[in-house]
Amino acid sequence: MKIAISSSGENLESAMDIKFGRCPFFIIVDIKDKKIESSKAIKNSAMMQGGGAGIAAAQLVGNEGANAVIAANVGPRAFGILHQLGIAIYQGFQGTVRDNVQQFIEGKLKKLDTDTGPTAMDPQQGRFGEGQNSVKE
Repeated sequence: MKIAISSSGENLESAMDIKFGRCPFFIIVDIKDKKIESSKAIKNSAMMQGGGAGIAAAQLVGNEGANAVIAANVGPRAFGILHQLGIAIYQGFQGTVRDNVQQFIEGKLKKLDTDTGPTAMDPQQGRFGEGQNSVKE
C-alpha cells in the first residue's frame, strides 16, 4: 500500500505539514506487512499556484499511485478529487511523518468522510484543528 503524507521536509523525520495543497513536499511511503518498505520525497509543484493548489496536489499524489493520504486538513475541492480517485483520507496529527505512518499502520488515525477545510493548528491543544465537517470520535 502506498500512502502520501504532507510534509515540511524531505524525509520520514520531517514534521507533517498542516497544509495539504500547499505543503512543500509529499512523502510517499510504501507499506508492506505493516512495515515501511520504502519512502521517497516528491516536491509539491502545486505549492506556489495562485489557485487550485489542492486539486493539483490531489492529482499529484494520485499520479504517484497513492492508496491513502495522511493530512491535517483537506479542503473540499482536494477532498473531492481524492475521493474520485479512490484515495482514502486520514487525519494526521502534529508530529513527524514517521509518527503519523506508525499510527496509520496501527489503525489509530481517523478516516475522513468529508473535508476538514483550511483550519489551523490549535496551539493550546497541541494538535491540529478539526474543521466544521471533520469526523468526530
